[in-house]
This record gives sequence, C-alpha cells and structure tokens, in this order.
Amino acid sequence: MQPDRGLFGRKVLVCGVHTSWNTVGDGEFFCPDCGGDRNYRRRTGRRRFTVLGVPLLSRGSAGPVVECAACHGHFGMDTLDHPTTARFSAMLRDAVHTVALAVLAAGGTSSRSVCRTAVATVRAAGLDDCTEDQLTGLIEALAADTGRFVTDTGPYGAALAIELHEALEPLSPHLAPAGRESILLQGARIALADGPYSPAERDVLATVGAALRLCADDTARLLAAARTPF
Repeated sequence: MQPDRGLFGRKVLVCGVHTSWNTVGDGEFFCPDCGGDRNYRRRTGRRRFTVLGVPLLSRGSAGPVVECAACHGHFGMDTLDHPTTARFSAMLRDAVHTVALAVLAAGGTSSRSVCRTAVATVRAAGLDDCTEDQLTGLIEALAADTGRFVTDTGPYGAALAIELHEALEPLSPHLAPAGRESILLQGARIALADGPYSPAERDVLATVGAALRLCADDTARLLAAARTPF
C-alpha cells in the first residue's frame, strides 16, 4: 500500500512487513561491497506484518545473514567462505613456501643456484626472512618425520603430496587461473635453475598442478613454457 502523507504532509506507511533483527555472532570478513576486510554481525530475524507501525501478524523468520558493520549490507552465509585479505595473503605465502620446499626435496639441495632461486621465490611471496639454511633445515626435518610417510616411489613422495594438497587445495578456489598458473611456474623455475627437470621434479610439479586444479594438459604446457627464457 502506498504511504499516506498524513496531516502535515509527511509520508506515513500504513501497512507493510517489518523485520526485527537479532545478533547471534560476529567476526571479521571480506565485504564484497566495501571491497576489503570489515567486521560483521551474523543476524537472524523475524518478519511481522505491521499496520501504522504496530506489529500484528508473524510472517516467518529471516536470515541468517551476514551484516557488514561498515556499509550495513546483508550477504549470504557463504560470504564467510571467502578468506579475509590478511588470511588470503598468508595462504598464498604458505603455498609458495610449500611448493619451493617440495621442489627442493625432489631435486636435492646440492645446487646453489636452485637454493638461491628458491629463497628468492619465497621472499618475493612475502617471507622476507627466509634463508637457505631454513629451507634445507625444513627438508631435513621432513626426511626425519618418517611417521608421516607411506610406501611410495621416493623418500618424500607421500609426505610431500600431503603437504602440497593441504597448502594448495584451500587456496585454489580463490585464485584466478593466472594466479594458479603463476604458482606452478614459480616451482618450475626453481627446478630449472640447475638444468632440465629430473623425473622426481616433474612428479612433484604434476602434483602441484593437480592440487591447483589445473588439468594435465595445462600443467604440461606450463612446464614447457617455463623452459623458455624470459
């Protein structure tokens, strides 16, 4: 019903449906409308039919919704599946770090050029204090962690596959195709720092591609492209 202007010309809503909201939780999320990290309130509501502002009849429940504390926009609960900017950056750093470790473990750490390339790659991802000693120390610890290994074609195979999937699979849905390809290419360039791929390095990079949801043909194309000087 259209609002009446009343005695003094002001609009008066004669009847309508009003929602009363109740906050049941809060936290931080990435707001699609604001385009950045914001605080949110998780809210549920009750709809009521009102006449002249007086609630008369229940019209069921509303929500739950995620309400941005800044812009007050309402979003579905699946909005919380998107990582915050800070969380996304941390996931990306961890992904690059894990790929670098996997490639080093597959190809060995005897080549200084490979180690230097790995350190530069990890630092560029945001871990500024990364050193060769840290990377080689982590690989030695991985080798000693025999409790995580299962029968496989190499000393690191199963453990590395676990680590790669744990680091890459949660990140992959939030990356554009170019971003997923970039992570694979970074690992490929570490492997190529001392010459052509070894079979073990190819196996690791194939696992990286699969964890990043790249098809086998795309992975092969990218590994070939990484050999081209740039």
